[in-house]
Amino acid sequence: MRTDFSNNPIVMKTIEFSLMIIDFVEELEEKRKYVVANQILKSGTSIGACAMEAQSAESNADFIHKMKIADKEAHEVWYWLYLCERAEKYPFRKELSLKLDEIMRLLNAIILSAKAR
Repeated sequence: MRTDFSNNPIVMKTIEFSLMIIDFVEELEEKRKYVVANQILKSGTSIGACAMEAQSAESNADFIHKMKIADKEAHEVWYWLYLCERAEKYPFRKELSLKLDEIMRLLNAIILSAKAR
């Protein structure tokens, strides 16, 4: 059974981000940066997986927990992208950092709102 999440900003933004990450990882792999590529792929796509999983949370506490995991994954991606930005021989895409900042702000707002309930 599929549900339409087109009106759910965090789900849609994290799906879009995951697709951007997949594309960036291909670029990293072309440059033989396999370790960083693997880390970015796992944490970068996990943000959306956690946000999607939160949509079927069993309680508000479970929802908050899943969103906090998504936020932790986002911070990990931030770290790897920062390394790519600073490393001389690694590619970097500013649009990934901008999209990630947007997602992190949205996750923070969602978590704070859910805690207030």
